[in-house]
Amino acid sequence: MYRLLTLATILGAHRSLALSPHPYTKNFSRTRTLSTQMSSTATTGDNLLLSKLTTLTIDGPIRLILASQSPRRREILDMMGLTDRYSVQPSPLDEEALQIELAANPAISPQEYAKKLAESKAHALAQHMASSSTKYDHESSLILGSDTIVDLNGIILEKPKNEDDAKRMLSSLSGSWHEVHTGVALYKMSHDNDGIDLISSFTDTARVKFAILSPEDIDAYVKTGEPMDKAGSYGIQGIGGQMVERIEGDFFAVMGLPMHRLSRVFANALA
Repeated sequence: MYRLLTLATILGAHRSLALSPHPYTKNFSRTRTLSTQMSSTATTGDNLLLSKLTTLTIDGPIRLILASQSPRRREILDMMGLTDRYSVQPSPLDEEALQIELAANPAISPQEYAKKLAESKAHALAQHMASSSTKYDHESSLILGSDTIVDLNGIILEKPKNEDDAKRMLSSLSGSWHEVHTGVALYKMSHDNDGIDLISSFTDTARVKFAILSPEDIDAYVKTGEPMDKAGSYGIQGIGGQMVERIEGDFFAVMGLPMHRLSRVFANALA
């Protein structure tokens, strides 16, 4: 069961900080079980992408499309051995409108929020491809969508709107544990009949412990520009990694794609 912490406990030395809600954040019920979210659904004998890697090529019968412009997600796919084996096509989804819709729904948990965004990104691209007049010369496409959010005691921290917003987020994370949820969705589109099928969708959760940050360090980090395109205003794989004391869960989930679970999903899709 999740810890129920007051805002004063979360902020510690920052009790005087006024944590105003982000435009697309909401408070969520803390009734879920972290161990369930962090556990793998794989069973002994399930293959990894390693044994299926040659199935994916940029000009083969099955092609992988990343529905994201995130350089971190491209880096993770490349690290998985997929360099030059996939293409990138941004999703046409109106993400901001969906964030507002989801934030207004009290039944949506942070994990469901992240998964729904991932599903919607990939599905929107699949629908766009199906409705276009483009003639495809391959059998099917695998379309990968993902979304990462930072969850501070039920408050979702998306990308900052400006430098002051980034400083506010970092101050709220200082000295505390938070959770990072990465939603993943993989759709298969058959080009003979434009059929769109959801292969798999899930949310992978990691817990991250921040060191207590001085105002000088927060200011200096924001000035690097690194926080401005990242959920929660930090990148664990970059300069922001210095702020992280501890992590429980998959490092790559915090970075933007849970490599191990995604590898098994790819392998099952290519079986």
